[in-house]
Amino acid sequence: MSASASNTNSLADELKLSISFKWLLGLYTIIPLCLALQFIDITFWQGYLQSHLPSSPNHFIVFQILFGTPHIIASTLLLTTNSNYLKNYSRKLLLMTLAIAIVFGLGSLLIPYKVFYVLVAGWTVYHVIKQQHGVARSVCRLPNWAFYLLLWLSVIAGLIIYVGIFLKNSLDIQQIVWIQQSAGLLCISIIIFGIYCQRYVISLFGRCFLWANIFLVLSCFYLYLEHYYFLAILVPRLVHDATAYTFYVTHDYNRHHSKPHNLMYIIAARCHLPLLIVLPLCSFSLAFVLQAYGDNFIAQLSEFLFGTRISKVITLGLLGYLALMHYYTEAFTWKNDSPYRRYIAFSKI
Repeated sequence: MSASASNTNSLADELKLSISFKWLLGLYTIIPLCLALQFIDITFWQGYLQSHLPSSPNHFIVFQILFGTPHIIASTLLLTTNSNYLKNYSRKLLLMTLAIAIVFGLGSLLIPYKVFYVLVAGWTVYHVIKQQHGVARSVCRLPNWAFYLLLWLSVIAGLIIYVGIFLKNSLDIQQIVWIQQSAGLLCISIIIFGIYCQRYVISLFGRCFLWANIFLVLSCFYLYLEHYYFLAILVPRLVHDATAYTFYVTHDYNRHHSKPHNLMYIIAARCHLPLLIVLPLCSFSLAFVLQAYGDNFIAQLSEFLFGTRISKVITLGLLGYLALMHYYTEAFTWKNDSPYRRYIAFSKI
């Protein structure tokens, strides 16, 4: 996602709801809140959270239901429930589906697991960080070379931290030290480059956005070093998902407020549901059903039909596919010339 300043003036009068840059910046308060929680845990709770929280939010089904899966489902619903969007992007969706099938079908047999894992992790980290830098781009107004250099330094640092967290049980001491040192050097580089880039950012508001994205990576690195792995992943996940939902809900409100254009909003109108809760309600409900019951249902169904249980069809198969498609489609569906952007306007209020 990226924000275009030109949209602010041209669409503000036509659309009922606009996205506040102050709100988007305010979402980064998640960073000091998580750091404060870590400080309280060390100081007053004798590390209770550190020892009892799972090593990753992905191991905590409540977290997945609340934050991990819903925004991916929301993105999928936004695309697939609007026939003109689906028609417009059908060729890209088909080609990417075939690519995923080939890569994951053959690649899983030919590529070592850790290499495969790092590739997917790299795409995940790139998607998360690219969204946040894209949103801040029109406020910071960095030159292209500075924007991409800061972006890639952040992505590489984020990927190394991600690998250090999720593959920690399979790493030896020397590898862990290498990961910590590499991520540390990259974080120092990000700080130095951030100080240098300030000269290109005219407004104080833009500088706040610049450093918010820098501290997003730095806070993850600090929490990783302190072995608060859950919080290290929670910080970017919360910022990312909350930002995404801001765009999704704004889009759907502006598209459907005068007249519902798809079945989901027609049903919602008949049930007198407020527009602002329709997409979150549907996506959270689907996330709960799929995460809590999907695998077991398919396993029992396959056992009944074929005499064998097929495991993790939903959580690994379907949701994995939707996640990869989400990473892919978000790269072009929110560009300035996208039909999505007809329903997005920005304000600084």
